[in-house]
Formats: sequence, C-alpha cells, structure tokens
Amino acid sequence: MSATLPDTQDLRHEIKFVTYASERARILNWLQLQPACFSVPYPPRHINNVYFDTFDYRAYAENLAGISQRKKLRYRWYGEGVGPDRGVMELKLKRNHFGWKQRFAINEPPWQAGLSWREVVEAMRAAMPMLGQLWLDQNPLPVLLNRYRREYFVTANDQIRATLDSDQRIFDQRRNTYPNFETAGITEDTIVLEFKFPITARKSVEQLLKHIPIRIGRHSKYMNAMRALSFG
Repeated sequence: MSATLPDTQDLRHEIKFVTYASERARILNWLQLQPACFSVPYPPRHINNVYFDTFDYRAYAENLAGISQRKKLRYRWYGEGVGPDRGVMELKLKRNHFGWKQRFAINEPPWQAGLSWREVVEAMRAAMPMLGQLWLDQNPLPVLLNRYRREYFVTANDQIRATLDSDQRIFDQRRNTYPNFETAGITEDTIVLEFKFPITARKSVEQLLKHIPIRIGRHSKYMNAMRALSFG
C-alpha cells in the first residue's frame, strides 16, 4: 500500500544534528544568540513511542539500505505514564530529505495493567479508521518503545522550528508477550537537535546553520535503538 505525496506547501524539510549530551549547554547558548530570535513556544515534555514493523523488519531494512522513499509506523503519546496512554498512531513518510505524516488519533488509553501486546494492538486497531487499520495490519509487530525529553524552539517569524531531544531510554519488545517497561537497553548519552522548515525557508536555514557548533548527521531513533538492542 502506497501513501500519496502531499502538496508541496505541506512538505517539511528536516535536518538533524547529533552530539554528546555534554554539549547541551553549548547548543542552548548557540540557539539563544541567533539573529533569527528563537523563543520557547511551550514547556519541555516527555515523548513516548512504540515502533511497529513487519515480522521481517522491512522498515528497518529499508532505512539500513538507504532507500530514499520509506515509511515508519509508530504510536506516540506524551507524559510520564508507564504504558501507552491516549495518543496518535503516526505513519511517518519520507522522500529524500522531505517528510510528512498521516495521523490517526486514539482517544482512549489502549493499554491497562495486565494487558498483552496482542490486546493492546487490538485496542489500537479498533480505535482507528480503516486506513489506520490497514497500516497497522501491514506493520503488526511492536518492536521497541523509547522515551525522551523534548525541548521546543521557534523563530520569530514562525518559519523555522527546532527540537532538542535528550535523556533517551529504550525498551525491547520483540520477544515479549506483555509490554516491557522495566528492562532498558543500553544507549549512548546523546542529544538530537532537529530543524524543520518549509521549502521556502531553505535559504534562511542555510544561513542560520553556517556556524552551528556540531555536525549534521543521519539519525533515526528507531535505527539507533535497533542497533543498540541487537548488538549491545
């Protein structure tokens, strides 16, 4: 099943930078000193994701192979609760450097203590329209759960948005009948700075990033977590 490319104005360009957590103060200082005038639109919050894949890990394989057009299914909720709360199933699509999403809201918590993954996935499926159900049917395996703290920034003209992710934790779900919220995998202590902007703001972003004190890098939380869980 393929996903339709949205209108050009709906496409967002994404650029990620990755560095060690010890550089966080330096990055925050750099953001504060930019002429674009970054401000904080709302307070930091914790983000939680369950990533889904096929039983032969097709999403992982496509990303590993560097395929330019790929997709990834995840369930996202916010806050510090243990298990999946009400949130959004997101189909994250990417074509080269451009990304967009299809979202399916789930308005009731799909998880309660004692439920198996099969029961949680069934609750998610029942709460979505047919298109969301089809994507979940094609990617039925809950592979991993990650949590991290996200800080938000936006320029004065609202054209460029930045997020800074830190304190990531990962939990392997591949061989678990019931959700694993306790046994965390080992990951590097890194932070991820990401810029998102429309195509029309590209020149402004190029000027902004000329003197950023860290290097651009290809980064996927799902891919990095999978590597850590498989080889850690």
